[in-house]
Amino acid sequence: MSYQVLARKWRPRSFREMVGQTHVLKALINALDSQRLHHAYLFTGTRGVGKTTIARIIAKCLNCETGISSTPCGTCSVCREIDEGRFVDLIEVDAASRTKVEDTRELLDNVQYSPTRGRFKVYLIDEVHMLSTSSFNALLKTLEEPPPHVKFLLATTDPQKLPVTVLSRCLQFSLKNMPPERVVEHLTHVLTAENVPFEDDALWLLGRAADGSMRDAMSLTDQAIAFGEGKVLAADVRAMLGTLDHGQVYGVLHALIEGDARALIEAVRHLAEQGPDWNGVLSEMLNVLHRVAIAQALPEAVDNGQGDRERVLQLAQALPAEDVQFYYQMGLIGRRDLPLAPDPRGGFEMVLLRMLAFRPAGADDAPRVTLKPLGISQATADSQSNPVAGAAVVAPAVVAPAAPVVTAPAPEPVVVAEEPVAAPQPVAPIEPVAPTIAAEPEPEPEPEPEPEPEPEPVAMAEVAAPVDLPWEPAPAAEPAVEAPAVTEAAPAAQLAPEPTVDAAPVTEAIALEGVAPADDEEPPPGDYDYVEVDNGALDYDFDLPSEAEAEIEPEPLPAVAPATGLAAEWLALFPLLGLGGMTGSIAANCTLVEANGDDWLLHLDPAHSALFNPTQQRRLNDALNQQQGRSIKLRIELRKPEQETPAQAAARKRAERQRSAEASIQADPLVQQMIQQFAAKVRDGSIEPIDTPS
Repeated sequence: MSYQVLARKWRPRSFREMVGQTHVLKALINALDSQRLHHAYLFTGTRGVGKTTIARIIAKCLNCETGISSTPCGTCSVCREIDEGRFVDLIEVDAASRTKVEDTRELLDNVQYSPTRGRFKVYLIDEVHMLSTSSFNALLKTLEEPPPHVKFLLATTDPQKLPVTVLSRCLQFSLKNMPPERVVEHLTHVLTAENVPFEDDALWLLGRAADGSMRDAMSLTDQAIAFGEGKVLAADVRAMLGTLDHGQVYGVLHALIEGDARALIEAVRHLAEQGPDWNGVLSEMLNVLHRVAIAQALPEAVDNGQGDRERVLQLAQALPAEDVQFYYQMGLIGRRDLPLAPDPRGGFEMVLLRMLAFRPAGADDAPRVTLKPLGISQATADSQSNPVAGAAVVAPAVVAPAAPVVTAPAPEPVVVAEEPVAAPQPVAPIEPVAPTIAAEPEPEPEPEPEPEPEPEPVAMAEVAAPVDLPWEPAPAAEPAVEAPAVTEAAPAAQLAPEPTVDAAPVTEAIALEGVAPADDEEPPPGDYDYVEVDNGALDYDFDLPSEAEAEIEPEPLPAVAPATGLAAEWLALFPLLGLGGMTGSIAANCTLVEANGDDWLLHLDPAHSALFNPTQQRRLNDALNQQQGRSIKLRIELRKPEQETPAQAAARKRAERQRSAEASIQADPLVQQMIQQFAAKVRDGSIEPIDTPS
């Protein structure tokens, strides 16, 4: 007896033997059981997903001697003849070989005759999209109104090529591709029934190589059995398919994680022994990194389509999220540049060495570069540490723009800013402010100032008080804070106090609709940290949130109870740690629940678990050790804190200050006068509390 291939031997003979396609089977079973039968069915899908198999099962259901039902007996003569392919009333047509209109007309000449043995005459036209336009036109009328004893079953892998006139006359069912998990499950059942030894890794290789086709999977399994001498082993299947060992990709990634250049080059050498496609190896690495990123964001979303779910989850725990994104981006750029490399292997090695050389550094080793905040004077920010900074800014030679401090710091301005030089009289430098800013970028050497009595702080405050700054002004008690108002790049006339405005201080920054501010035409504020400012890069729309504000996390929910005991100690300890970024966000949403000597336990709000990883815990532990001056064993559990966290305390204080600011504005006499006289309105969301120095 001749050997029958697995794809034909295990072809389903009833709906219950079908693998997958539940959405199609449910509709067909219900239609057959309720006798609601259409005259034309169209099955679409890629090769080997069951189009022809379902059509033959429908033919058995319609002509079974036991009656029309979704469960044919499979034992009567009709069922056996259909399974053997010799039933006279099942006319199977290969449209790829009978594309001419004459073949279609010859086929339709017999439609009017009744079936010979069965209940229905079934026309199964495979690859129907290969028919010519004339053949479709000849088929249309019969397809729309066939005789009662005729059923059309059409199958195609390319439904886009079918005319809409044909599609509108059929019930269309789209069959899905087989996922690797379902293919492996079916192959396990088949090989177990066939008593063929196999390895799970080999079945996963076959399932991925089948690319959604169950017939291809069965054919590859036949080939693997012959290649392995009656066994399906992973090494044999990998050699047969010429695919890359998936474990070697993980070896490369582990060498990257460890930062071991020797292990990295050794892994590439082992890969080279197989003669792989280096572009394909890089693509496989990107696929693994993509799944690792998904595992870090949503672990339950990681599928086992490649049989390595556990390894992906282990990588997701060992590799920081920023490293994953960095490696993925470098791999994409490497794939683009790989054809330009003189040698594919050398290009692949350079991509890996580039990943190793430019990997993100840890928080402790990363260079800290202080970025200047947009629209805020550095002299204002540093005024408390250097009380003479404001006076130094007034000098014309210092105000002149110099080279940026970050790239080429000028020694003269730095010395002047630190020396305790007495400030000149505030009235004298008002006139030359504008021409001084428009001067040459090279600063002139500052002459030795004559010893003059230091002006009273009140005089400085009187000059700066009328200026309405678009950011939060500093307290008037310190002359250095008010210095930016004196050096404003505006005409001297705009710095004069308005006669109609009350001199009483307004404690909050507001925006009024319907009333134009006195300094609408005033140029944007200048810069006072000896850096020339590009005015086109500044954002003057104060109604829109800045980029820094857009990245602020949403306000945390209020705490269940106020902080007491260890939780209160954590509130006091958190500002002393000096943490920022993701580590600071994690620490701000924790609360201290246990402190048994050097063994500390923190509870972290589960809402912030996406930011938490072992790297962040290590950084927080290092900050605690440095602040406490001893070695602390820190444990963090994802549990809702029962007492107030630093983030919740900060949110509560901001809310209290916001309410106080809004009440202060509403009760201000000047604001009430402007509302009554000019019909002005306080714009919603424009009131912001001023940060007062602690």
